[in-house]
Amino acid sequence: MNNKFFNRELSWIEFNARVLEKACNKEIPLLERIKFLSIVSSNFDEFFMVRVADLKRHQNTNSFWKDISNLTVDQQLEKISKRVHQLYKTQYDCLNNDILPSLKQHKISYISVDEFSLNDKIFTEKYFRENIFPLLTPLKVSFSNNTKITNFSNLKLHVAFMLSPLVDSSIIPPAFKPPENEIPLAFVQLPSGVNRILWLPEDVSDKENRRFTLLDDLLIKYGTQLFPGYNVEQSMIFRVTCDAAFTVDEQRDNDFILAMEEVLQARKTSLPVRLTCNKSSSSIKEFLIKHLNLTQDDVYEVDGIIDLSSLSHLSELSNTDKLKYSKWKPCIPKEFDENHSIWDEIKKQDLMLHTPYDSFEPVVKMINEAATDPKVLAIKITLYRTSGNSPIVKALELAARNGKQVTVFIELKARFDEKQNIEWATRLQNAGVIVIYGIVNLKLHAKMMIIVRKEDNEILRYVHLSTGNYNENTAKLYSDISIFTAEPEIANDATLFFNMISGYSALQTMQKIKIAPINLKSNLISLIEREIQNSSPEKPGLIIAKMNSLAHPEVIQALYKASCANVKIKLNVRGICMLVPGVKNLSENIQVTSIIDRYLEHSRICYFQNGGDEEIYLSSADWMPRNLDRRVEIMFPILNKSIFTRIKSILNTYLEDTENTSILNSDGSWSKILNSQTEKTEKKFSAQKHFHELAKTIEKSQKENLTGEFVVRR
Repeated sequence: MNNKFFNRELSWIEFNARVLEKACNKEIPLLERIKFLSIVSSNFDEFFMVRVADLKRHQNTNSFWKDISNLTVDQQLEKISKRVHQLYKTQYDCLNNDILPSLKQHKISYISVDEFSLNDKIFTEKYFRENIFPLLTPLKVSFSNNTKITNFSNLKLHVAFMLSPLVDSSIIPPAFKPPENEIPLAFVQLPSGVNRILWLPEDVSDKENRRFTLLDDLLIKYGTQLFPGYNVEQSMIFRVTCDAAFTVDEQRDNDFILAMEEVLQARKTSLPVRLTCNKSSSSIKEFLIKHLNLTQDDVYEVDGIIDLSSLSHLSELSNTDKLKYSKWKPCIPKEFDENHSIWDEIKKQDLMLHTPYDSFEPVVKMINEAATDPKVLAIKITLYRTSGNSPIVKALELAARNGKQVTVFIELKARFDEKQNIEWATRLQNAGVIVIYGIVNLKLHAKMMIIVRKEDNEILRYVHLSTGNYNENTAKLYSDISIFTAEPEIANDATLFFNMISGYSALQTMQKIKIAPINLKSNLISLIEREIQNSSPEKPGLIIAKMNSLAHPEVIQALYKASCANVKIKLNVRGICMLVPGVKNLSENIQVTSIIDRYLEHSRICYFQNGGDEEIYLSSADWMPRNLDRRVEIMFPILNKSIFTRIKSILNTYLEDTENTSILNSDGSWSKILNSQTEKTEKKFSAQKHFHELAKTIEKSQKENLTGEFVVRR
């Protein structure tokens, strides 16, 4: 093998391919499959806006540069285009030949304009004229103008119209006529404030059938109304993806928020990197390629609906439960119920939440109680991504108004959540909260909260540490683990952490918490090195780790070294993995698996056998250069024996999943684990289903005043 690393971008694309496999899986409920299709589209949007845009910016200036996988920029872009085109074809084959026909069988029908009945035409034309037409602004473009077009709003749907004057064009004022021998062309952006899905009137012949069409279909059909005196010769629906990989000038101490707002404004009309269009007009397509300064490889023609994320709204339909996953209600551990004092419970022992199987509500409850508790003196918290109607932010506002000293470290540079975070920062400041905008040149990605409480003339600190964000919405969709503790060493470390990131501070030794970019990476590599030292042929070392992405060359090299020292390494990596497993004399003791299921796997866990003195750590960081070198992250040990046993059980359970697991091969391909490691006759096992059933069992036992036990699966 010539290289020790897979390419980062191609590895990410294969993650999206595994998500697409879920959309194509007929065993999954239909509306959930549409969600997976939507996720694929949204993932690719961000990939092109950030990763492909970054490659294109370097294309001219670094043509001879090669990445760690030995690929030039041109080679990466070529391979990206080829593979993404393949996945687009799979995606639209799935949509047109499976998803839409299956929806129709369940009385949910997409009706194209060619299928409109007379009643549909009457209804849609009236709707268009009264609700859509007043919102539209056609923009004329000259074919003879060779300047680049850069004013298409990023990711907005547009329709292009190629026109021809009517035979009697004398009624057109000269000022509004195109130049002699010029083909008129106009663009219309679809209004974003109107629902793209339009439900059609009830079909009298089949009253149970719910039928819908799309706003872009109406614009194609009735677009001639925008151009009196002209015929529409050709039309095309398209969408331009623009560069969104901007960085903010962090030296602008006078107004960092203004600098961020300028970045958001620049994203709207930045340089194009991708054109997505339907297969209808080669002339318009060629015009756009030329004037957007794109290549044929940058064009993604699709046979059907552009931007499938809109279809995810179909899941909001009533009476469609049979087309969705069965509802999994999260449970609230007994320590957090209304009969227990959250402060007393945390003082007794560390507590843990495994969301979304456990409810995120205890975190919200803790902050709400702190906001009104007269014994609470101060709250400090990091916010990276929050929801649009965050109860946590509202509780922090209330706490400040109630006289608590509230400090919020909010990361304005959280990509695509900048606008939301700017709004929250302003509101919090207005409520009297001390707001700190992260750290210059570093993103604050750590998830931590301290609540300071005065009890019996003693100051106590309650700490919450998490692998996931303080976002009650994503906590219902993402799998994360968080810890509540009053352990003094952790509390001291957390206090030092907040002081360090808010002011001037010499590096101070922390007892338990490791921080990136200071000592998290070096500590992680030391833990791997220690496993090598403790490993022997008779008793090989063992490392088990779960994360979103693995891409840091130094960490990968350390894992290769451990593999060569006979350490067994089991990695569960949801997304990017640049490590090449299963190579003799390099990585033959390393296995890499990935789970894609109904919940997004988001927790970061690592286990070290340590010669029998086992250790487990949780972290906010993936093993990537951006996390370990360019972000403020934390890694912390699990000290409570009961929680240790539970998290070890969770890790083992992930490794036993056969229903949703793929295994990474040394050539970069992924295989379903059922086909490669187990007999097809073996019963499928789902880790996520197991966690749900376990949570239900524990909840039931709590109601019966029994003690639930967490059993490590073997």
